[in-house]
Amino acid sequence: MANRGYLFAGGLAVLGAVAIGHGLHLPAETAHYRDLGGPRALWSIPDGSELGAATPERIEIPDAGVRASVMPVGQNEDGTVEVPPFKVAERVGWYRGGPAPGMRGSSVLLGHYDDQDGPAVFYKLHKVKAGATVKVARSDGRTALFTVDAVEQVPKWDFPRSRVYGDVRYAGLRLITCGGSYNREQHSYRDNLIVYAHLTGSR
Repeated sequence: MANRGYLFAGGLAVLGAVAIGHGLHLPAETAHYRDLGGPRALWSIPDGSELGAATPERIEIPDAGVRASVMPVGQNEDGTVEVPPFKVAERVGWYRGGPAPGMRGSSVLLGHYDDQDGPAVFYKLHKVKAGATVKVARSDGRTALFTVDAVEQVPKWDFPRSRVYGDVRYAGLRLITCGGSYNREQHSYRDNLIVYAHLTGSR
């Protein structure tokens, strides 16, 4: 990508403008999550197995060339999601207000697309397709294995909060970074790229 995106790299600024939707409860009879909308592949994911609570420590996404450490992030004073500081743009942030990767529910990991110096940790996340594998090493010594279900790119002003943070009965994973064109005036990218996955094993 041209260097025009590296002046102040919009990073994940959009998430600072999106209220947390975690905690949204779906009706118990909602079996296929159609109310969440989005890609059809998300509508019928089986409940499957889950792992206990453990802090994520590292993430590996072979198809995107990602091998990175994970740090916890919380909420800003306005209740929006924090993101990793640009000085550690090589790290991925785990939203600790939600479940850990491998637990039942929507676990959210965030990474910068680029920074002032060039590509950051999720620069190649767009290369990930349905069927790809994501590995998350946890503090309990287990590695949670996820299979990607779908990928979507959405305008930041239309961020799908319920789809990303909403309650699901399977162990889900959401990976988020920036995408689309770069707005020099706002120092931000127009879109968010979201990768959806679910737990399919552990080791």
